[in-house]
Amino acid sequence: MDFEKTILCIGAGYVGGPTMAMIAAKCPHYKLVVVDVDKEKIRAWNSDNLPIYEPGLDELVRETRNKNLFFSPEIEKGIRESEIIFVSVNTPTKTFGQGAGKAADLQYWEKTAREILASSTTSKIVVEKSTLPVRTASAMERILNENSKNIHFEVVSNPEFLAEGTAIRDLEFPDRVLVGSRETPEGIKARKEIVEIYANWVPREKIVESSVWSSELSKLVANAFLAQRISSINSISALCEKTEADIDEVAYAIGMDSRIGPKFLKASVGFGGSCFKKDILNLVYICESYGLEKVARYWESVVEINEWQESRFIQNMLRNMFNTVAGKRIALFGFAFKANTGDTRESPAIYIAHGLLEEHAKVVITDPKALGNAKKNLSTFEDRVSFEQDPYRAAEGAHAIAVLTEWDLYKGLDYERILKTMVQPAFIFDGRNILDHQKLFNMGYNVIAIGKAPLKHF
Repeated sequence: MDFEKTILCIGAGYVGGPTMAMIAAKCPHYKLVVVDVDKEKIRAWNSDNLPIYEPGLDELVRETRNKNLFFSPEIEKGIRESEIIFVSVNTPTKTFGQGAGKAADLQYWEKTAREILASSTTSKIVVEKSTLPVRTASAMERILNENSKNIHFEVVSNPEFLAEGTAIRDLEFPDRVLVGSRETPEGIKARKEIVEIYANWVPREKIVESSVWSSELSKLVANAFLAQRISSINSISALCEKTEADIDEVAYAIGMDSRIGPKFLKASVGFGGSCFKKDILNLVYICESYGLEKVARYWESVVEINEWQESRFIQNMLRNMFNTVAGKRIALFGFAFKANTGDTRESPAIYIAHGLLEEHAKVVITDPKALGNAKKNLSTFEDRVSFEQDPYRAAEGAHAIAVLTEWDLYKGLDYERILKTMVQPAFIFDGRNILDHQKLFNMGYNVIAIGKAPLKHF
């Protein structure tokens, strides 16, 4: 089959793979190729056991793979044969040198830019899909266009706004698609080409065009605002526990205000994932670099509140369990940073597990999708932590259960059966406020939730 155009994506991770699968499904007239330096990851994408879990992704890949969607380790060939290149490589927080702990580490991104230049024989549109600091496009343009090949590259920003666990739905029915470019005739022409891809299924009114700088900054700011709401409601959850107000009632009341709205007002043990903390700290570093110290401190406090909430959860466990968990079996229900994903990056469960292990607790972890990643995250404690797929077995002999991921599975468990196998008095610490606390208390549990008065039998 002859395709209208060939689109390459460099990076076969949480963003690149699903995004290209959706474009392939909606645009059978385009050829989509996904490449990655990790050959094992490419093999997984070509197998029945995909490297990431996302509801609906298996079906989407099966529908398009080897028809107009291809996964390949041949990066140079992919670059050479494509007209449009999406760059979706990792941009972690820098761990060394200037900006360590805050700035984005752009070494993989720059290596990719130089690889694109080295392998290209024709002009191309390069699309920033990775989350990058504002004005990164300018640096990429300089690397790509200072060449002696007589070829030209237009750099377009098209940040992703996916939420893990709902990524396929977010791709098919996005709130908006943002495409930014230089406001030059060549830049606008390139921007329109990217807009035309999404216009195959996204209503035009939901496709937002902007300058490249506004597009780059919008991604960081969007994540900062979402995380800010979580930290805001979590800060109030601490006040609720002191005043015997109920955080769910407070969140519901303020969420009914149309100016505020109900989303991202669910109090919890804290936010996680690969984006929120990384993007906020990147924003903090950018503000600092422009001398905007008060702005930087404001946004940094969002991360500080999140870390405080995680620490507070451990302190609540210790205080309620007679000030010691040493030698006690604690079952952690959930390790993924959120439900419907196996991703554990920056998961609050990592911090909670570390804190309990430092207190010499015997920690057992159960999660329907994240045990593999949990084992990697806690590899230094492998002799002191165990992993159990079955939550009933995880809770056997436990002094306490801590719910750390909002999997629907945990709402429907037989907690009377579980109680009979636990050490008494038995505790449940609901870090996601998903269980029926009064019902559990009536069964005989001591229940400590986020932002609510504790329900205890002593």
